[in-house]
Amino acid sequence: MEFHVYDNARAACEAAGALIMAQITRKGDSVLGLATGSTPIPAYEKLVGWHKEGILSFEHVRTFNLDEYVGIDYANPLSYHAFMEEHLFSKVNLKRKNIHLPDGHSATECQAYDRMIYEAGGIDLQLLGIGRNGHIGFNEPGKEFVYGTHIVTLAESTIEANARFFKSPDEVPRQAVSMGIGTIMSARCVVLVATGKEKADAVYNMIHGPITPEVPCSILQLHPCCVVLTDREAAGRMEA
Repeated sequence: MEFHVYDNARAACEAAGALIMAQITRKGDSVLGLATGSTPIPAYEKLVGWHKEGILSFEHVRTFNLDEYVGIDYANPLSYHAFMEEHLFSKVNLKRKNIHLPDGHSATECQAYDRMIYEAGGIDLQLLGIGRNGHIGFNEPGKEFVYGTHIVTLAESTIEANARFFKSPDEVPRQAVSMGIGTIMSARCVVLVATGKEKADAVYNMIHGPITPEVPCSILQLHPCCVVLTDREAAGRMEA
């Protein structure tokens, strides 16, 4: 596991964008696993900028998103479909047939999502954020790791953290569909970005804690190519 600390959150996120650009430059038909939330926005801004400058093409890139809320209309501006449209998909030359987001309406659709990833040759680079409780994607702490894409009941801490995007906590969906730990671990490379002091415990436990489903991100200790990018606040316990 590589660990890199940057002076601020934007620098850490932009570094993730640079790694994604390098991946696409090396392999024009890369398969990318993408994340949502406020953390990766600077990474997407850099990718859009490089595309507009003619440096980067997404023409042959395929994407698979980590997760989506259950029970939210995809046209809703708070859906992850809408988020990706706003911050990346509508601003680069990705082909619509190459864009994939999970659908949590049934177990069959979850299995179909994993099958599509497999048939695409697997994910070359998976971008991740991290929750305060150590979740990756929407894989919440539990008694066991779940391998494939599945429907998750969100932890109260996750609902609380995401409430800032909604008018009230009551509007936050209680379930989501997420790539499973096995799907994430099958990616050839994982890039995880963590920023803010509220993530310091999760970052420390991810790297130095025991590998346990009670801290889902701890499984990344076993990944052969995992790059962790943080700002100084998120690395606070590492640097103490």
